[in-house]
Amino acid sequence: MPFPVRRIACAAALLLGLQAHAQEAPSTPFTNSAMDAPLFYQLLIGELELNSGQAGVAFQVLLDAARRTGDEELFKRVVNIALQARAGDQALLAARSWADTIPTSVDAYQTTVQLLALLNKPAEVPQPLATLLKVAPDVQRPGLIAALPRLFQRSPDPKAVLAALAPVLQAQTGPLKPAALYTEARFAINAGENARALALTRELNQLLPDSDDAMQLAVDLLPAEPQAESLITQRLQQKPDQHALRQAYGRALIKAQRPGDAAREFRVLTGATPDNPAAWLALGAIELELKHLPAAEAALRESLKRLDTPAAGTDDEIKARADGRQSAWLMLSQAAEQRGDFKAAEAALQKVDGGGIEVKFRRASLLARQGKLAEGRKLLRPAADAGDADTRAAVLAEAQLLREQRDYAGAAGVLKAGTERFKEDTDLIYEQAMMSEKLGRFDEMEAQLRRVIELKPDHHHAYNALGYSFADRNQRLPEAKELIERALKLAPGEPFIVDSLGWVEFRLGNLPEATKLLRQAMAGRPDAEIAAHLGEVLWASGAQDEARRVFADAAQRDPANEALRETLDRLKVKP
Repeated sequence: MPFPVRRIACAAALLLGLQAHAQEAPSTPFTNSAMDAPLFYQLLIGELELNSGQAGVAFQVLLDAARRTGDEELFKRVVNIALQARAGDQALLAARSWADTIPTSVDAYQTTVQLLALLNKPAEVPQPLATLLKVAPDVQRPGLIAALPRLFQRSPDPKAVLAALAPVLQAQTGPLKPAALYTEARFAINAGENARALALTRELNQLLPDSDDAMQLAVDLLPAEPQAESLITQRLQQKPDQHALRQAYGRALIKAQRPGDAAREFRVLTGATPDNPAAWLALGAIELELKHLPAAEAALRESLKRLDTPAAGTDDEIKARADGRQSAWLMLSQAAEQRGDFKAAEAALQKVDGGGIEVKFRRASLLARQGKLAEGRKLLRPAADAGDADTRAAVLAEAQLLREQRDYAGAAGVLKAGTERFKEDTDLIYEQAMMSEKLGRFDEMEAQLRRVIELKPDHHHAYNALGYSFADRNQRLPEAKELIERALKLAPGEPFIVDSLGWVEFRLGNLPEATKLLRQAMAGRPDAEIAAHLGEVLWASGAQDEARRVFADAAQRDPANEALRETLDRLKVKP
């Protein structure tokens, strides 16, 4: 296209200025550039167009120059111009032209693959990826493969990514095989194909028995694929000093809702690495959840000893230590509150900076336990100008406070107002269903849980709650079992769901299977409600001495648990 006279005049003036400067400069040796006058003029015009806001024109002018010269830096410049203009397709066009012009360029093919990932075009990746792995130096190839999952981590269709890239990965052999196995397993996890990911992880572990990558995959798979656990336990038996792996394993057990097993691993870890504050903090949190209050407080104080020690570090490390101290004091406050020592609980809260929702909830809970529920509720109310996130958090906190005080009608009212504002919030609707169940409004509860499932088909808690409700009321038992089994597929090994399945088996009269399942649930999470179910099944099976021991242990840890108290009263058992 013709350029405006003003821009040509500006370019000419600049050229004349450069020439004048060259004539005035002292004579020194120099090397002639390969750039001729037409190319220089073309580059200058491209930059002038860009500076004046004509990115499209600049892109075309400079892309033509890059094609004619085969200059890699110029191709990079053209790609960046397109990206800055948010013109992804033009950036891809430039990258492909770059690869066509310089077919041995690693940067060209790598940029093409990156842009295809950015533009969500996984079906077009195999050809440039295969070429990239051919032209790249041997030492770079494993890293290029291992970087692929990060490129596609935001893909809206992970199954399409797996289908497109798996053939290229499966074709890799020799030194590239481990990276290819790891990457395909990552794509399989993202696509929800956990059995396939586990098989790839096992193959990687056999190929490289000391591979950290295989262990990381196994840890990530554990909550959804319980068989991955054997890979981790075998490694820890062989190499018990792999403390980072044990810590990751413990956190995966927490995620899998198995605090009893997680506590076991963190007890080992704190014994082996006593100076690790993160391990003590995690152990304290787990012991608190298990209602082992003395053990929880001891672990939390051990974490504080190490977190309070002045230490240099990066800004992120310093912040992490500060966050750890906050968490430790909050949990110490909670433990003191559960012991009934409100003065110690308030003293611990005084150590916490800021006034976030967690701190407000702890203070509100303290007030409620001292008969000042109205003051506690007022403390949790959101400000008039609060945003959606803060308002939602306040609704959940106030409902939890009322639930802990057994004001189920009040909690239901708070949640009803919340769901009127946040109509498709599955967490609020689920909590509303739990309050409906407490109030005996079972039709409302069922409708609310089915609404949760409609909005979020993988909400395993909703399937489990509905199935358990049927089983607990001894109704629709085949449907109850089907719902609970569906929940267990979504969250394999989750102790509360295993407990529900054991309970429905009990209702169906399958005492041996019920006993087996409830023992499994109790081993993973020694909770008072699970203990109540196990004790009742043992009682019905004739093992009354063992049932009494189970009841007594649960009553010692959580004497106020409603399910336990109701079971003991109904069976007329004194633990």
